[in-house]
Amino acid sequence: MNERRDATTDAAGPTADGSRTDPATEAFLAHHNLLFTVVYEMLGSAADAEDALQETWLRWVKVDLGQVVDQRAYLVRIAARRALDRLRVMKRRKEAYVGPWLPEPLLTAPDVAEDVELAESVSMALMLVLETLSPTERAVFVLREVFDVGYDEIAAAVGKAPATVRQIAHRARRHVDARRPREVVSPDQTRAVLASFQRAVETRDLQGLLDVLAPEVVLISDGGGVKRAAPQPVIGAGKVARMIVGGLGKAQIALAGEPVVVNGNPALLLRVDGDIDGVMAARVENARITGLYYVRNPRKLTRIASETPLTLR
Repeated sequence: MNERRDATTDAAGPTADGSRTDPATEAFLAHHNLLFTVVYEMLGSAADAEDALQETWLRWVKVDLGQVVDQRAYLVRIAARRALDRLRVMKRRKEAYVGPWLPEPLLTAPDVAEDVELAESVSMALMLVLETLSPTERAVFVLREVFDVGYDEIAAAVGKAPATVRQIAHRARRHVDARRPREVVSPDQTRAVLASFQRAVETRDLQGLLDVLAPEVVLISDGGGVKRAAPQPVIGAGKVARMIVGGLGKAQIALAGEPVVVNGNPALLLRVDGDIDGVMAARVENARITGLYYVRNPRKLTRIASETPLTLR
């Protein structure tokens, strides 16, 4: 897409106090939530996403806005480049991470769960699938499949020829489609299943857990070496249920759950003695839980106190 024009950029509008922002700031703020969503889906880390946006801003203020036709596309291109650079560094960092790595959970507004496309794209289940892609594949998939960016724009962002980008997109789509949930589950269905799970956990009801967990359920817990967590994924309803009930009994603690919306999907905020212990997200299929994702690392729980606005547009 040709993003340059000869006409000058329109003057910026007034701020709440009556002053006027400069055009670069106004454009960046107008697209901030979109840019954050793009880089977060590429990185799975809110902290790294904010750093990528800071780098985007520093480059954006040096751009001659009088030559930019499509500010949204131009900003997305800059942000994607910065995120891809950071994603390559993060890949090495994750290899040294203590225990399983899970995306950083974001508290989101309840209405995000009603936006099926957005909710799926930021779900823990899909974000984990994206972790299995190479950095370039992930960038191409997110930009094309989630945000419908054109191949030429993606090519400019990732430094590849458009024909190569098409091939990468096809390969990444096939990889993700083979691993993503096939059933579309409504937020109400997920909430109902999580409510049953919550009751069973709070009452240490082993049979209740077995009833709500799918036989092939996988539990992944992320403590980051700071909080205790299973060093490997726990597979199977019996093992997962016994670990939960046995762990609560052994520690002699009462775990209480609070329904929340995390990454656009119903989840549980778990507390011990009133203090936040972690966030539990779930993948639900056929009215049973097939995936449990428990983030306990306190460094990843900074975005659950207030809602993070996300958007695909």
